[in-house]
Amino acid sequence: MTTDQTPLVVVAGATASGKSALGVELAQRLAEQGRPGEIINADSMQLYRGMDIGTAKITAEEMQGIPHHLLDVLDITEEASVAAFQEQARELIAAIRSRGNTPVMVGGSGLYIRAATDVIEFPPTDHQLRGELTQQLEEKGAAALREQLRAADPESASVIKDDRRLVRALEVVRLTGRSFSSYMPQRIYEPSLGEVIQLGLSLPREQLHERIARRVDLMAEQGLLEEVRRLAQQGLREGKTASRAIGYQQHLQVLDGELTEAEALESTTVATRRFARRQETWFRADHRLQWMSGSEEAMEALAA
Repeated sequence: MTTDQTPLVVVAGATASGKSALGVELAQRLAEQGRPGEIINADSMQLYRGMDIGTAKITAEEMQGIPHHLLDVLDITEEASVAAFQEQARELIAAIRSRGNTPVMVGGSGLYIRAATDVIEFPPTDHQLRGELTQQLEEKGAAALREQLRAADPESASVIKDDRRLVRALEVVRLTGRSFSSYMPQRIYEPSLGEVIQLGLSLPREQLHERIARRVDLMAEQGLLEEVRRLAQQGLREGKTASRAIGYQQHLQVLDGELTEAEALESTTVATRRFARRQETWFRADHRLQWMSGSEEAMEALAA
């Protein structure tokens, strides 16, 4: 950190690896150097108001007075937008730096982090067209839509597996005349951001699994089922993004009589472990991350 402008520090990693606590500790230690840290949330589900227990959202006490941004900014019926996050996060980075402080982005949503840090162009959307394509999917099946995509964008057609992305790819092709694959991001930092330091927090697999199991048990003790019950009354089922959150979808099934609470907790633990593996795969593919196990290594990386 030798320039006048503070770097953007990113703390990434799998769920339950200890990112939130490390972010707070880094912010405090940066304050000792005269460049206090302010934390920007990069967990897509922690954007939602009321989704506290099931997302292990940091509490006011755990923040220890460190400013936190982009928590509790969406209603559960709203759909999270990576493009909107990109704009908000970059505005915050500039504002934090203008105060002489250090922006510290903390989270496990890899695409959201890359949206903030990298050169990424987001294609437009058209809800009417998407609705028409979704109807075609229901009436004609995925094979028919895949054939349309293969004719217009064979590269995307060869790699897209799920129906949701299939519809999105066709939507983009028809709206822009460009292939969906042409919008795929490259690992190039947005030049206007200046210095970016990405830190990856890594734990041994067995230790991470134990932490996930303990976290899910704690969620049950803290009242996750009651939180889901309350949010269901506020429209959780109608939220396209929020309703899919791990832990919430399982406990909605409890409310519907499809699972017992014990079965929902077990399913949540298994799903969280799978999600953690996907996160690790995503972040390990980015060779710009400096991997570490704690704050001492993190501070050494910042001082380098």
